[in-house]
Amino acid sequence: MHFTLSDLMLDIAQNSIESGASHIEIVINERGERSSKNPEFRFSISDNGKGMDKDELERVKDPFVTDGIKHPHRKIGLGLPFLIQTAEQSGGGCDFKSEKGNGTEISAWFDLKNIDTPPVGDLCGALRTILLFEGEHEVSILRSKEDGENSVKYDLLKSGLEDALGGFHDTQSLILLSDYLCSLEVEQEEEEEEVY
Repeated sequence: MHFTLSDLMLDIAQNSIESGASHIEIVINERGERSSKNPEFRFSISDNGKGMDKDELERVKDPFVTDGIKHPHRKIGLGLPFLIQTAEQSGGGCDFKSEKGNGTEISAWFDLKNIDTPPVGDLCGALRTILLFEGEHEVSILRSKEDGENSVKYDLLKSGLEDALGGFHDTQSLILLSDYLCSLEVEQEEEEEEVY
């Protein structure tokens, strides 16, 4: 089950990878804290996978429809319907664009002030998991967070991280990857604190 916004994002990214995409782009924007006037968490995931026609796109929004390929034993597909429900009940929304043979883009946004919005969760862990999914595909991540005096902004390429770490095949490289991803989320905040 999805308990956080990071879980939802992870599920959609996994769908992109499983669609046969060779490139997945993840854009994550966060504005304000829950205590600010209009705090929002937004992500979009686009890929160049097999895509869907108009009818398929409507069917995947139905929780009682599944292609039977990803999970052959399941009779329902909850990923996108759960994303839609969570976004809408938390004062946000979703947007879906897809073209058969040309990939898919899914965007979702959430009002962080709404009591029904799940916590953001372990974003570093979700990004690490996405980067570690098997397969020959590139993942680009663009992240920004604006919160008054504190801001975070970075962009990553899976291939660049693999080159820097010599791959993701041993414990040491996985620890370094985790530490690096988490440091990006706090690095700029700590720099601000050191000035005072």
